[in-house]
Amino acid sequence: MKKTELNSLTLEESKKLMLDLGEKSYRGEQLFSYFNRNKEVNLDKINLLPKKTRSVLMEKGYVNKIKIIKKFESKLDNTKKYLFALEDKNIIESVLMIYPHGKSVCISTQVGCRMGCEFCASTKEGRVRDLTSAEMLNQIYLIEKDIGENIDNIVLMGSGEPLDNYQNTLRFLKIIHDPKGHNTSYRNITLSTCGITPKIYDLADENLPITLSISLHSPFDSERRKIMPIAKTYSIKELIQAVKYYEKKSNRRITFEYTLVEGVNDRKEDVEELSDVLNGLKSHINLIPLNPIKEYNKSRPERNRVEEFKKELEKRHIKTTIRGEKGTDISASCGQLRRDYIEGNK
Repeated sequence: MKKTELNSLTLEESKKLMLDLGEKSYRGEQLFSYFNRNKEVNLDKINLLPKKTRSVLMEKGYVNKIKIIKKFESKLDNTKKYLFALEDKNIIESVLMIYPHGKSVCISTQVGCRMGCEFCASTKEGRVRDLTSAEMLNQIYLIEKDIGENIDNIVLMGSGEPLDNYQNTLRFLKIIHDPKGHNTSYRNITLSTCGITPKIYDLADENLPITLSISLHSPFDSERRKIMPIAKTYSIKELIQAVKYYEKKSNRRITFEYTLVEGVNDRKEDVEELSDVLNGLKSHINLIPLNPIKEYNKSRPERNRVEEFKKELEKRHIKTTIRGEKGTDISASCGQLRRDYIEGNK
């Protein structure tokens, strides 16, 4: 009989579990808060629970634990990169970034990724498996315990495609937001997706006002298909229709991630088409100069070309920023450090 992963339970599920064990529902609150407010994982030490209850919990359930195996600290900007070992020995990574507006953590949602975007290091070995919600949560909790401070903003943009692990991601969002636990505002959470269109509709219908970030990278279907396999399934027109539905339901501005690749998507016609594609949307474009990897033989544009691309978009009344690079001395881009570590330990 499969055991229950106790630290992946929502508050209501924790209460129901305790009622099923013949306990009062408030015991479920104690269990939930122990994991998600106290950030603890040792069932033996929940002294609020009777010893007999703890024994039954250990018999019927288990706690999914991860551990920090390596930490890299940038000498340039205080960015920290964490490598975590999962119980099955798989490796995942997270990044802590310090900004004037607070501390942000970018977490992984899968071991690897199967989306196959050409310029992304995290997808080169494919998807190994989904992360459970506890494995997502504990990336944040372990980083908070390591730095002795709480995280202000959470970004689901590390290794993996969150909407390809939809149920665990949704559970993670509800747990991290719960006032009895970490109590993170939905408005402080960003979910990045390459564009699994049906799941964008599903997420919109959940009515969780998180920020949706779309990896667009080209306004032309023909070019987008070359660099993003998902574009062979869902056209830009279909993607934008889903995004408009999400915008209407959430009343939130949509962010579009746009990795600039020299000679591929940094041309005048790209600016013009982007303006047409985003017409009528409350949107913001985040320009990302390409971070080259050995498997993708393309270059980033020169800085002045990036600035010019930004100006051309702003002339068309599209709010645009250029993402500041973080942790360049510690391979802080998605998947790079994990791959380097795995290859170095073969």
